[in-house]
Amino acid sequence: MFSIGAHGHVNPNLDVIRELVARGHRVTYAIPESFADVVAATGAEPVVYRSTLPDAGDPEAWGTEQIGYMELFFDDAVQALPQLAEAYEGDVPDLVLYDSTSYPARVLAHRWNVPIVQLSPHMVAWQGSEDSPIARQFEEIKRSERGRVYYDRFAEWLAGNGITIGHDRFVGHPDRCLALIPRAMQPHADLVDESVYTFTGPCQGDRSEQGDWERPADAEKVLLVSLGSTFNKRPEFYRECIKAFGGLAGWHVVLQIGKQVDTAELGDVPPNFEVHHWIPQLAVLRRADVFVTHAGMGGSQEGLACGVPMVAIPQAVDQFGNAAILEGLGVARHVPAESATAEVLREAVLSLAGDPGVAARCAELKAELAAEGGTPRAADLIEAELRSRG
Repeated sequence: MFSIGAHGHVNPNLDVIRELVARGHRVTYAIPESFADVVAATGAEPVVYRSTLPDAGDPEAWGTEQIGYMELFFDDAVQALPQLAEAYEGDVPDLVLYDSTSYPARVLAHRWNVPIVQLSPHMVAWQGSEDSPIARQFEEIKRSERGRVYYDRFAEWLAGNGITIGHDRFVGHPDRCLALIPRAMQPHADLVDESVYTFTGPCQGDRSEQGDWERPADAEKVLLVSLGSTFNKRPEFYRECIKAFGGLAGWHVVLQIGKQVDTAELGDVPPNFEVHHWIPQLAVLRRADVFVTHAGMGGSQEGLACGVPMVAIPQAVDQFGNAAILEGLGVARHVPAESATAEVLREAVLSLAGDPGVAARCAELKAELAAEGGTPRAADLIEAELRSRG
């Protein structure tokens, strides 16, 4: 398994890795040092490499432009490839699993001539996706000077590694893919090529190693507020949440603020709030009544799997599309970040918590996700790839 050091790209596949180890497979997992212990806890062998990607808790270092994200991932891949080639010298695997952002994995599988399966933590391509607004955004990038330099460099790198397909297919069209997301979160799911992509639904496991959380005995309702692990340096937003829900009768609020915000920036914290830099999110969600989220794919599917209505406040990248999908499913309210005042937040949370139609839809989707198979199905499909290719 190959991935980058980011929670949204590691957490979705950890339980699959744990299951493969439990079934008797030897699994190595190429990952930066910051995630080595998390990987080792699954029973896999961490293969540590040095990454040049910014720290997940420093959103400013990632920039705000799509081309900037693309350059960061590519530059990291170029410098990581020789490290990984050396680490695996004399230890060629029978099958390569990889996160969609781990470009060296596809190069190495080509070099080793072994089968490769992507474990995607996000939406995948569909028939006609090349004409979508997202694709048109990339066409604009290709016409820019900075974009031309990026695509030329990428093409040269691929050619230098003996790969004849172009950038778009290499990055966006895997040979085989298990989408570790709910089918409900996939745009135009009926147009996805099922010979390549299989939706397994969330592969969460119990995550007991992350710790537990107990719902206070006197809490009538529990609200979880979290903007994830990367784009969460938003002290002004957290202060609005305190203004919105501080002292709200019957409500207990769990507020995760991330590593980049000091609790002193929040001002006076009301007694019905508990504030953390990090929480075992799934443990809290399983006992929550409403979830205020940035609508990352990880948090979105965790909310769906736990049957919790959401207030979606996207911050960056794919979160805007996810927020729209969640609202369209009837389980969320999409609130733009610039509109997330205390009054708007309070109204959104209370309206969701008191709507029986939303509750029914949440329960329906929770059952739908459970039926997709999750970890056991993903592991079965990976074993089938091993068997089919000898």
